[in-house]
Amino acid sequence: MQLQFTKMNGAGNDFVVIDNRSLAWQLDRGTIQRLCDRHRGVGADGFLSLEPAQGDADFRMRYYNSDGGEAEMCGNGARCFARFAARLMLGDSLSVRFETQAGIITASLEGDLVRLNMGRPTDHRQPQTLSISGKNMDIHSINTGVPHAVAFVEDEEEIDIRKIGSAVRHHTAFSPKGTNANFARVVEPGRLVLRTFERGVEDETLACGTGVCAAALMHAVAAGVRSPILVTVRGGDTMRVDFEFDAEGGFAVAHLTGPADFVFEGVISL
Repeated sequence: MQLQFTKMNGAGNDFVVIDNRSLAWQLDRGTIQRLCDRHRGVGADGFLSLEPAQGDADFRMRYYNSDGGEAEMCGNGARCFARFAARLMLGDSLSVRFETQAGIITASLEGDLVRLNMGRPTDHRQPQTLSISGKNMDIHSINTGVPHAVAFVEDEEEIDIRKIGSAVRHHTAFSPKGTNANFARVVEPGRLVLRTFERGVEDETLACGTGVCAAALMHAVAAGVRSPILVTVRGGDTMRVDFEFDAEGGFAVAHLTGPADFVFEGVISL
């Protein structure tokens, strides 16, 4: 069987994307793992399937990590999905509305950039002091579509991202599903540098859109910084997070703006 696909990346976070409006493709976990394998497949951090909407939206986005497990949301993936969907709509629309497991996402296209309405962040917890690999770390946490833990560090380059990131990701404080782990350095108020260990990829990625949002929002809380906040990710791109507070002082909505690029198209035998 021949699968047509498009390779895309959002700030270096890369994806295999397929047009599955016919629902002809029902790929199992092992097949998705092979597609995302960088030695035996196309190679990607995740897999995106564009499917018919089940409700009042243009399309449905289904997102799978490279381990083949389906996840609720992916910020960089959603930006790529929006550009891919807009191309299927023949470029007549500069906005796309699509379903995810985290809710309805609205995206607007601004040239090569895509601005996502990420909706209302949830499950914001006060910082916890946790023992991570024998050292105490203050960990913030919030759900920006998927769960994220955020630690502010003096030097992100000194972090053993696989060891420390994995320890945070699997910490009992975030059981049973675990969390994504982010390590942010404050360059100046309103500007961060970020490294992310992604759950499901089980490694550092060049960018994580929901992680960018989480780090920015936790910086706003910790330092009293106003919107917008700029975050530079491992791949070198800088993304922008805009946010609004509700009447109770919580987050009402967050927006993420960043690149989404087509890389190549191809056919692979399954």
